[in-house]
Amino acid sequence: HVQLVESGGGSVQIGGSLTLTCVAPRGFNDADAEWGWFRQTPGAQCEMVASISPDGKKYYYSDSVKGRFAISRDNGENAVRLRMSDLSPRDTAVYYCAADRGTMRSAYAGLDELNYWGQGTQVTVS
Repeated sequence: HVQLVESGGGSVQIGGSLTLTCVAPRGFNDADAEWGWFRQTPGAQCEMVASISPDGKKYYYSDSVKGRFAISRDNGENAVRLRMSDLSPRDTAVYYCAADRGTMRSAYAGLDELNYWGQGTQVTVS
């Protein structure tokens, strides 16, 4: 299992912004992987909020974050970022980065179904 590492979470005021970063280990290079950001609240499934295609040309955003979140890839750093703006308490969750060589679904009971995933970073908006 390749462990992805998320960072950038924390506490932010309503209307504020945060940028989450997901980094893959040095030497990791899966050009065929779709990357995504998921979030999970207690008792709920992991919901995909954004994804980017292997070629970086196609994007997906859930309706709940469309227009406020932006996903980007930095192949030179083996990193994927999620820029979040105009945050509200409904965005409070643990955010996970994941990647898979197949097309990812919009929700999972657990991200261990996928090829790669991280341990998550907490985002709290109040």
